[in-house]
Amino acid sequence: MRKQFPFEKLEVWQDARRLVQDVYACLREFPKEERFGLTSQLTRAAVSVVNNLAEGSGRASLKDQAHFSNQAYGSLMETACDLILVTDLKFTDQTVTDPILNHAYDLSVRIHNLRESQIRRAEESR
Repeated sequence: MRKQFPFEKLEVWQDARRLVQDVYACLREFPKEERFGLTSQLTRAAVSVVNNLAEGSGRASLKDQAHFSNQAYGSLMETACDLILVTDLKFTDQTVTDPILNHAYDLSVRIHNLRESQIRRAEESR
């Protein structure tokens, strides 16, 4: 069994990882001509959520951690927006994107709460 990085133990990171898997599953049926358009944008945004949470977990200061949590939150908002757009453009059906958007919403609350906790603890440690 391989050793785990500290971020792998974070429930919010694990949840964001599942979101990436859901996004990729949704994209499998998209038109080939969208490979470098919205498909690429959507995958980059979803992966950015996970990457920012991982990078933030490796930062020493709570202020830096909060910055990366904020970046993850922004990328999650971009992911949600792109999912709405791909539904509008009829690349997929709302029955596919709604569960992913609900998952993204729940994750957004958790990332927001994480960021607020990091900021509060940073201010208390002054």
